[in-house]
Amino acid sequence: MINRIIENVEKNYLKKEALQFDIGDTVDVHTRILEGEKERIQVFSGTVIMRRGRGINETFTVRRIVNNEGVERIFPMHSPFISKVVVRRSGESRRAKLFYLRGRVGKAVRLTEKRKVKKEEAPATGEQANAGAPELAGSAT
Repeated sequence: MINRIIENVEKNYLKKEALQFDIGDTVDVHTRILEGEKERIQVFSGTVIMRRGRGINETFTVRRIVNNEGVERIFPMHSPFISKVVVRRSGESRRAKLFYLRGRVGKAVRLTEKRKVKKEEAPATGEQANAGAPELAGSAT
């Protein structure tokens, strides 16, 4: 259980909108880089392999392959230097930590994509539901 006093102090530093992504998603993390007086946005693209912590201490790890070498970067969730996180692809994952991706190379690193479920209207009850249905063969009339 977290101390209520610490929770109240941390509340001021949390982001208003929580970042919406899951483990296995391919994301673009837009970070603000300060170089002297200038400020620019740098994008780090990769797969989210882990989320940990809670509150102000919450972090997520993004992994990508650069020049056949795996690169991982840990981002604080509520950092003021993260301008936005864009989900490019939703990956299907049954685990909370995807450390097994570290030992994989090439196409084996890819995760299957989550399918978008379309909401279809259920057929109405009564005569409307049976309007398009053929009559049963052998029915006594």
